[in-house]
Amino acid sequence: MQPGFFDLEDRYALLEKLGDPLPQLNRVVAWEAFRPTLAKVYDKPRKSKAGRKPYDVVLMFKVLVIQHLYNLSDDQVEFQIRDRYSFCRFLGLTPEGRVPDGKTVWLFRERLKELELVDELFAALMREIEAAGFIPRQGQIVDASLVQPPRQRNRRKENEAIKQGEMPEGWEDQPNKLRQKDRDARWTKKHGKTFYGYKNHVGIDRRHKLVRHFEVTDASVHDSQMIDFLLDEHNTSADVWADSAYRSREREEQLARQGYRSHIHARGRKNRPLNERQQKANHKRSKVRARVEHVFASQAAMGGQLVRTIGLARARLKIGLNNIVYNLRRWPYLQGVAA
Repeated sequence: MQPGFFDLEDRYALLEKLGDPLPQLNRVVAWEAFRPTLAKVYDKPRKSKAGRKPYDVVLMFKVLVIQHLYNLSDDQVEFQIRDRYSFCRFLGLTPEGRVPDGKTVWLFRERLKELELVDELFAALMREIEAAGFIPRQGQIVDASLVQPPRQRNRRKENEAIKQGEMPEGWEDQPNKLRQKDRDARWTKKHGKTFYGYKNHVGIDRRHKLVRHFEVTDASVHDSQMIDFLLDEHNTSADVWADSAYRSREREEQLARQGYRSHIHARGRKNRPLNERQQKANHKRSKVRARVEHVFASQAAMGGQLVRTIGLARARLKIGLNNIVYNLRRWPYLQGVAA
């Protein structure tokens, strides 16, 4: 028996009932709001009218949303779009229609990187979210998460040269090897373990758990150095939460001068452990500060603790898109709660 129109609609309805988040995204998000920024990707005159026209920029952006939401490679996202009814419906494609291949997805993402558009896309999304009524409320929480690039197997001398910002000896003569080496990532220590990679610094609002500001650095940059870029002066509350890495006398004085109320964790020192009162205060702060860990956990489920790219520029785009997709995923939930 040939399937009818209503059979497909029933399948779509069942997919949504089983938890498909994509229809909710299409109902909530005004995707055309991203077009003015995305139009810059193809803002070059075509040499000839021959050949196929480029894919619609909003369609390509939605492909990247799928890719980051489900942690797919370029080739896998092409395969999954061809294979899955839900992806075709989200993109407005028919199963037999033309689908962007993996190379096209890579080239589109490269243009976003070259034009440094991730901040503009993030800002466009936040304008839409705040216009829907989800303004930053009840204070803010800042924190950073470590993000690992492809594993590097360098010699000690090569790592020392990279730390000094120099080209390791012999690499210039091996262009294929050089393309696979990340010279922007750096080392740090956390809980006594050495880590190599980047950091995703975020500031979220306590009420809605949305990423309001973000910055991407190499892992050697101390968390506290980024707090000025993350604080949101438009939050309805002056309260600020952070872990003890952000604590210093100078920082407390600066926050007070700026009109913020600090709830940064107290930090014990050698031969001066925290007293009982300070421990209780930290425990109370942790109940609020833990909300930012929910954000990082959600991003980790989307592959947010790993980048498969080389270099800071591509890592910043990848991590920035993860922050965008996290907010996109969070928005329909907030809309449902508000309704």
